[in-house]
Amino acid sequence: MLIRIRVGLAFAVITALSFVAHAAYAQTALTPALSEGNTAWLLTATALVLFMTLPGLALFYGGLVQSRNVLSVLMHCFAIAAIVSVAWLAVGYTLAFSDGGRLNQWIGGLGKAFLSGVGADSLSGTIPETAFFMFQMTFAIITPALIIGAYVERIRFGAMVLFTILWSLLVYAPVAHWVWGNGFLADLGVQDFAGGIVVHLTSGLSAIIMAVMVGARRRFPHEVHPPHSPGMVMTGAGMLWVGWYGFNGGSALAADGAAAMAITVTHISAATAACTWMAIEYFRYGRASCVGIVTGAIAGLATVTPAAGFIGPIGGFACGLIAGVICFEAVSLIKSRLKIDDSLDVMAVHGIGGLTGTLLTAVFGAKALGGLGLSKLSVGDQFIVQVIGLGVTAAWTVAVTVVIIWFVGRTIGLRVSEEDEAEGLDIAAHGERAYDLR
Repeated sequence: MLIRIRVGLAFAVITALSFVAHAAYAQTALTPALSEGNTAWLLTATALVLFMTLPGLALFYGGLVQSRNVLSVLMHCFAIAAIVSVAWLAVGYTLAFSDGGRLNQWIGGLGKAFLSGVGADSLSGTIPETAFFMFQMTFAIITPALIIGAYVERIRFGAMVLFTILWSLLVYAPVAHWVWGNGFLADLGVQDFAGGIVVHLTSGLSAIIMAVMVGARRRFPHEVHPPHSPGMVMTGAGMLWVGWYGFNGGSALAADGAAAMAITVTHISAATAACTWMAIEYFRYGRASCVGIVTGAIAGLATVTPAAGFIGPIGGFACGLIAGVICFEAVSLIKSRLKIDDSLDVMAVHGIGGLTGTLLTAVFGAKALGGLGLSKLSVGDQFIVQVIGLGVTAAWTVAVTVVIIWFVGRTIGLRVSEEDEAEGLDIAAHGERAYDLR
């Protein structure tokens, strides 16, 4: 009898331990574990995207302006990197990527302001949340930095600072939440892998609005000086191209085949668009320019950005070919026909490129055209969803940007004096020169 009791107790203990072990295993299987490979890749991608702004975009834009304004452009890029980083820590990240409760379809909550509750062990999927925070911060930095190209050589430094803060929190953060933070556009099925809507459409539209409301540079369009340093432009563009591997490849948030394909189609699109732009210039004007070929590459990069995680090599080639043609014509349309001084072609390259790529995502994401077939909708239905995403974002961006620029103009003032513009913003705004030509 005693033996039976002991055997029964042993069996009960073994059964209980087995149940506990199974429950622990099941819980472990449901809880994502830290992936060192994914983390290492995302940290690398983060550095690459910051490299796009500092120094890539700074040199690209700096070479396109006059020598008396190059330092002001570098200052704008560096200041925006610092300003947006602080704003992102304070409230930008939590508005874009935290749970907003009942308002989650529209905006995140304040639960992660100043990274409250986020520690070294906090995970976002298989990566540390701090790594995800930093990666997304670099996107928040470069997006308003792109707008610099619309107001170079004539805006007050204080106006740039105030505009950047307000725009980052009132335009960028909500749109990022709608698309990437489980907002209503994500629920609708909008596909934007790395920022055709969130980054390029918002910055492009805001740039052309800024160009109109600030006004054209002196003597535009009758007297427009060529870029002071095409070599600097190409150097910056090269950095942007390399950094874009982190921009698009990092958006997979994993070191896997999706990241590899995103980088592949990104490179194909950039190369194809550069060749297309170069060919158009050669056959239309009899020569191909350094500034032209790099502008074409940037157009291809901007266009493939929303599609990079959904298309294959055929789609990358198509994005580059179409971007080279459409963005080239958009530059002429905006400056020559509409007479809008979007000085460094932000709308033509980034806005039109992002819009085009967002629509092409629906087409070339289909398996029949070499895509990955990740959409649950038909090509036609996905195209309609993409149009809705573009339309809603465009309406919000335009309305809020107009209000922000109006407010900045009424409080600080938008434009420098004619004397300061003629002297150049390097001396007038910062008391320094980029070059000592004595």
